[in-house]
Formats: sequence, C-alpha cells, structure tokens
Amino acid sequence: MAGIPGLLFLLLLLLLCVVGQVRPYSVHWKPTWPAYRLPVVLPQSTLNLSKQYLSYETLYANGSRTETQVGIYILSNGGGGTQSQVSESSGRSRRKRQIYGYDSRFSIFGKDFLLNYPFSTSVKLSTGCTGTLVAEKHVLTAAHCIHDGKTYVKGTQKLRVGFLKPRFKDGGRGTNGSSSVTPEKMKFQWIRVKRTHVPKGWIKGNANDIGMDYDYALLELKKPHKRKFMKIGVSPPAKQLPGGRIHFSGYDNDRPGNLVYRFCDIKDETYDLLYQQCDAQPGASGSGVYVRMWKRPQQKWERKIIGIFSGHQWVDMNGSPQDFNVAVRITPLKYAQICYWIKGNYLDCREG
Repeated sequence: MAGIPGLLFLLLLLLLCVVGQVRPYSVHWKPTWPAYRLPVVLPQSTLNLSKQYLSYETLYANGSRTETQVGIYILSNGGGGTQSQVSESSGRSRRKRQIYGYDSRFSIFGKDFLLNYPFSTSVKLSTGCTGTLVAEKHVLTAAHCIHDGKTYVKGTQKLRVGFLKPRFKDGGRGTNGSSSVTPEKMKFQWIRVKRTHVPKGWIKGNANDIGMDYDYALLELKKPHKRKFMKIGVSPPAKQLPGGRIHFSGYDNDRPGNLVYRFCDIKDETYDLLYQQCDAQPGASGSGVYVRMWKRPQQKWERKIIGIFSGHQWVDMNGSPQDFNVAVRITPLKYAQICYWIKGNYLDCREG
C-alpha cells in the first residue's frame, strides 16, 4: 500500500507534463509566429489606365498610371493559409481618429531611441501621414494617405518620405569629436517616391462600404534608405497575440515633430480588420501595426507588421453602436500581394 501514493504522484506528474504540452500557457510557452502557406498573386496583364479588388493601380513619378489585373492561385494544400472570421462586425467608417479617456500615448525623445529599431522604421509622408519601412526601398502606409477613393490626393505625384535625423547646433558633426557638438532638435531628410501601388479594392470598394478592408498602399523610393526595416507578416488571430495587444508609432498632428508610440488591447476583429482603442490623432494614419513573437525556425524573437492603422469606425456590438480605431489586417492574400510588390517574384513570397 505504501507504493500507491508514489504511483499516484507519478501519474499526476505525467498528467501535468501532458497538459503543459497542450496548453499554451505553460512556463516555457512563447507566443510563436504561425507558419502560413500562402496563395500566389500573379500579374496577368498590365493595361494603360483608361474585376478584382486585389488588382492594383500604379502611379509613377512622371504622372503616368497603369492598372494591373491579377490571378490568384493556390499552389499547395498546406494548412494554415486561411483564417476564420471571429466576429460579425459592420459599421460606417470615417477618417477621424480618437482619444479614449486618458491619453496613453508616449512621445519618443532622444536620438538614441528615435534612430534605433523599431522606432527608426517609422517615417513621415509629405501628404501628412505616417509610413513604415518594410524593405530596402519600400514604405507601407494607408491607401487614403495618397488616394481618396476617387483620385490621388494633392501632392501624391511629388510624394516624399521623411526620415528623422539629428540637427546639430554648430551645423556639423565636427572632426575631433568635441563635446561642444551637442544634438539639438531632430529634422527630416526627404527622399522622393518613385512609384506607388494602391489596390483596386480601395478605389472600387469606397462605393460599397468595403473600402476600409483595402486601406493600404506601398511606396517605392527612388533610392535605398539604408536603415533597418520591419518585415510584414500575416496577422494571427487576436487570441494568439502576446497579451492580445498591438503596438504602433506615428506622427500625430497634435504633437508636431514628435514620434508618438502607443499600445493597447484588441477589442474585436473580423477577417480584414482589427478593432482597438489605441489613442491616436490625424497624422498617425498609415502607421504599421506590429507585434513581437517567437520565430521558431530561427530561434529568436522578431517583430513583424501585421496591419496598417486606418482610422475610426462605428461598429454594431450586440445591437449597440460602439466606436473603435481600426487597423487593416494583413491577410494571406494581402501579404502575397504586398510581398509581390516588394520582391517582384512570387517564389520569395510563399511563407508569411
């Protein structure tokens, strides 16, 4: 009989080990990036601008425009390429941004922070929005920052992207490392945009209230920016995010010249949108929404952009309207499209 308690203890210990492997909240669990097998978006024809929402329009610096129709292909039956819609939310969108109660935003000061990752990936658009560096020459932003759904906004043809740089009091860095050279305020150094890509879903969708689902655009710079950038990733379900929380930084208009950081919980989601109440003001639109999760193959933590901050929307929650700030999720199809815009080769866009 004396051996029975020991046997029960061993069985209990074994049971706890099994549960620890199944439940995601064990001591050793890390929020891990899911492995998605993605569809392929292939351009089929490019037409001079005179069916699908993932077809896209390209504006070049010389003012010419093209429309590219695409085909969508599933090359394998690998799992994980689709997500289920978690909630049924619908609403009326507007471009206003919101502050919810106490303003929880943080202004980022000092070049040691502003010029280092991840804050250094946030850039300012000459049209007044924010963008995020996602490749050596590419910036991800919101479509409405350059196109109002009917036409390109003023200044888009000569669009520039601003990078924060330190401004020194004596006008230079000096040659002898003298301590008299002290950083003053930050300034913007601007790079011209070579071309922009906007999905037709944004342009066509504004007529039938689905435009916000496609409120994203990619800008290609005329030259490399030489900074560390943040990769894009397919947006996992909110329940898989660390703490159910997102982060983003932008150039809110009410704090001119400041980069403003915030984080908050996801309140609800659809297949295409993330509903949250991160405090934000105009100017933050186009900010890259990111999370930090464990990258199992490389055995390291990695931040990825999983969405683009768009604006404000009223949502029907159990028959009662509620207001949220909204981010556009990077779905498998959107990832495939944006990645193709960056790489120009679908073979490099098979895993998100």
